[in-house]
Amino acid sequence: MSLVNIDVTLRDGGYRNGFGFDLDYARAHARLSLAAGFDWVEIAYRKGSFKPVPKLGLTGRGDDDYIEAIAGEVGAEHVGLILHPRNIDDTDLPAMYRAGARLVRVCVAAGDPQPAFDAVRRAREIGFTTCVNLTRVTQLPARKVVDLAVAAAEAGAEVVYLADSNGSMLPEQTARLTTLVKSVANVEVGLHAHNNLGLAMSNAMSAVDAGATWMDSSVLGMGKGPGNLVAEQWIAYLERTKLVTGYDLGTVLHLADLLGRSVPESAPSLPLPDLVLGHFDLSVELRGDIVEHDDHRLAVHTAKSLAAG
Repeated sequence: MSLVNIDVTLRDGGYRNGFGFDLDYARAHARLSLAAGFDWVEIAYRKGSFKPVPKLGLTGRGDDDYIEAIAGEVGAEHVGLILHPRNIDDTDLPAMYRAGARLVRVCVAAGDPQPAFDAVRRAREIGFTTCVNLTRVTQLPARKVVDLAVAAAEAGAEVVYLADSNGSMLPEQTARLTTLVKSVANVEVGLHAHNNLGLAMSNAMSAVDAGATWMDSSVLGMGKGPGNLVAEQWIAYLERTKLVTGYDLGTVLHLADLLGRSVPESAPSLPLPDLVLGHFDLSVELRGDIVEHDDHRLAVHTAKSLAAG
């Protein structure tokens, strides 16, 4: 089978260290990631994430000179960025392409998706490989997922990503949504998994079994909250099952060791509030309402109340 793997460490891992990767590390990471067999390295947000972050670091800005540096290291055909359409203007997509990015992923706000679709059209015209992320997909009715996927395809998206932003997806749900999107929209399907419930690997396996052909992972699982699908485990699984070959597990493990030694915030963890958020399918933006309670039973009660509306 054909499977496209994106290393999202430099971008999603930025939630753990304020997007504060330095350029030398980013260069080394991208180089090793490609040597390990990843197809794309998602190197940054363009002009910030969904929620404003003070003193945004290198991989939260996605400046042109940073794009140029990484493209010079690994080639433009491996460099991707992600963006929220509300954060950019008409100059950004052409500038990103000139600097050396060739893949762009656009986050879709379900309540107001048109700006995302407009950005996809512009990106496709410029020459980008175009993906959309249906963020917080677990909070969307299946009918809404279908409508957004079809509209994204019509706008020119080549890949629709099911983004489990809350880390709440279950394997059978992942399979069902993957099958549904593939059946109604002329697009590839991808999965962006978070690991709040420890199910990122199970969801990835389920998605691929149902026909997903694009997959995100991060080294050491470094990402928002408890992190993403663990890249080295995912590559080991692909190699072990011979589902897809051509990866270099030794290089992935070397990169994991380098990240662990270089970035203290990369250490894997499962903070209890993030487990609670995943269980109740709540956004990370509500984390503060959970962590203010030292009593874990009260935290669970608060989360249950928030989930009930």
